[in-house]
Amino acid sequence: MGKNILKGVFLVGLGATSYGMLATMVKLSYKEGYTTAEVTSSQILLGIVGMFLINYFQKKRNGDTQVKATNKDKLHLIIAGTSTGFTSVFYYLSVIYIPVSMGIVLLMQTVWMGVVLESLLTKTLPSARKIVAVIIVLIGTAMATNLLNTNEIPDWRGIVLGLLAAAAFTATMFASNRIAVHLSSSKRSLYFLYGGAVIVLTYTAFTWTGNYNIDIFIKYGLVLALFGTIIPPLLLNTGFPLTGIGLGSIVSSLELPVSVTMAFVLLHEKVTAVQWTGIALIIAAVVIMNIGNRNKSGKYEYI
Repeated sequence: MGKNILKGVFLVGLGATSYGMLATMVKLSYKEGYTTAEVTSSQILLGIVGMFLINYFQKKRNGDTQVKATNKDKLHLIIAGTSTGFTSVFYYLSVIYIPVSMGIVLLMQTVWMGVVLESLLTKTLPSARKIVAVIIVLIGTAMATNLLNTNEIPDWRGIVLGLLAAAAFTATMFASNRIAVHLSSSKRSLYFLYGGAVIVLTYTAFTWTGNYNIDIFIKYGLVLALFGTIIPPLLLNTGFPLTGIGLGSIVSSLELPVSVTMAFVLLHEKVTAVQWTGIALIIAAVVIMNIGNRNKSGKYEYI
């Protein structure tokens, strides 16, 4: 394995690990009385500030050499970016009703949702390898979410919200790899965040109770913005061209065990051997789907 590939693996792994911290941080903020609206709005607003500063310094350094976004590019990115807002709102709401370890497993349903979306858009049937991977994901999900244990039926609200988050994240992944790809990652991420802010701030307005604890910005908002909005896209978009989409996708699946481990250690969530086996199956499915894929491109935004 070459030096550049090892560097890419490190960057992608670090980015995925950053994503894996989010749900546990959100759950800890809930225990301190913060609301979903406070958490999501502080994350995205600080994320916009951070990404704006990154774009500003890049422009100062590179001058007029950067490709400029047209009004059409901006509009398409902002519209596509609404999916990131829906992902955050649905995902963070889901962990109110279900454990973090279950929430991240539901979010990983993007594996089979992506296959279905690709099949619908290309009007072709998925390959046998992808079908096998989807079946493994579904079996792994049943095990990882403890659905096989009839004595512990999860709250249906958390399940629905988790699946909605996965659907929104699938749309984000699709859009981030296809819309205005000629622009820099940081510039695209900024306009994605503008779109996400529309959804998050609309949700905040509709759930307004007359109170808003601004301490959230310092206590959790900054951490969530750094590890969920600013750092991961930069690391993943730098690492993926070095690893290729296949190896990069395999490494990025680290988000799943990291998230579950964080919940186990910091939240003391119970994770059984059956659930760990299910998680291993989902990761195996990601490997099956991506092994041998030599496409060198890959763009990731934020969650």
